[in-house]
Amino acid sequence: MTDNGKQLKVPVIDPHFFILERDRDNLDRFHRLADKHPVNLLVTGSQGCGKSSLVRQFSAVYQRPLATFQVGLLMESGMLFGQQRLKGGETYYHEFLFPIAIQTPGCVVHLEEINRSETPHALNELYSVLSEDRCIWVDELGYISVAPNVIFFASMNEGAEFTGTETVDAALRDRFYNVHLNYLPGDIEKQVLLCKTGITEEQADRILSIVNGIRLNRQAAMNVSIRHSIMIAELVALGASLRDAMIYSLKTSADTLESLLLSVHVATGDADSHSDQYTLYIPDGEKKHPEAQGWGHTPNSGG
Repeated sequence: MTDNGKQLKVPVIDPHFFILERDRDNLDRFHRLADKHPVNLLVTGSQGCGKSSLVRQFSAVYQRPLATFQVGLLMESGMLFGQQRLKGGETYYHEFLFPIAIQTPGCVVHLEEINRSETPHALNELYSVLSEDRCIWVDELGYISVAPNVIFFASMNEGAEFTGTETVDAALRDRFYNVHLNYLPGDIEKQVLLCKTGITEEQADRILSIVNGIRLNRQAAMNVSIRHSIMIAELVALGASLRDAMIYSLKTSADTLESLLLSVHVATGDADSHSDQYTLYIPDGEKKHPEAQGWGHTPNSGG
C-alpha cells in the first residue's frame, strides 16, 4: 500500500448482518477467486435492502480496505482519476482517491449507484479497469495498472421510480457477476431490529405489523425498506411514539400517515401526546420559568 493508500480503512464488522447462506458461500468463493483473476460484482435489489451494507460487510469480513465512489457525481470521462486545478495563477493536476484505491492490493472499490452518472461517457474509463487487462493510460498520471486482488463492487437501484438513473450499458454490465438481494423475511428482520436498536419484542412486533401491512398493500404507494424499519425502531428505542417515529423515518406528514394507516387497516396504538405543542429548543438547564416548558399552541396558531 502506498503512503496515500494508508488513508483507506477496513470497515468495522457488523455483528448483526444477515445474508442468505448461498450468498455467503458464493461471496467467499469470489474472495478466493480474486487471487486467480480479476473479479467484479454488481449488487442489485430493492431500495434499502442492504446493498451498500453488503459491500462494507464483505470488506470487513475479509479485512480489505474499502474505497467508495459516488458515480452520480461524475459529469465527464476522466473525473474518477483527477482534475485540473488552479493555484497561484497556475494549473496543476490534482490526483483523486480512485487511482490510489485501484493500486492498493486487496482493496474493495465500491462504485455506488453506477447507473446514475450525469452522462454515460463519464464511465468510459471503467471499461479498461474492469477488463481482464486491468490497466489504463491517463495522460497526467501515466500507465496505471490495477493492483493484485482488487475487487470492484458496483451497486444500483433499478426502476422508473428512481429519477436520474439510466440503463447500464450491456458491455459494462457483462463485466460483472451479479448478486441480487431481497428483503429479509419477517423473523430475521425482527432479529435485526432487536439486535441493532434494543427495542422490546412487543415493540418490534408492532413496528413490523404496520410496516408489513404497508408493504403488502399495492395501493399504499410507499416503499418501506429495512433501512426504514431500523430508523423507526431506533427512534422508538429512544422513547419516541411509533407514530412520530414513522413520520420522521418515512418522511411524511401526520395527515398522510393517518390516511396511509387507514388504507391498510392498521394503527400505531399510540395515545394522544404532547407532540403538537411548542416548546423552547434550548438546553434543559436553561428552562428556568414554567412558561418556558411549552405552550399548547397548535401548528397553525403562530408564535
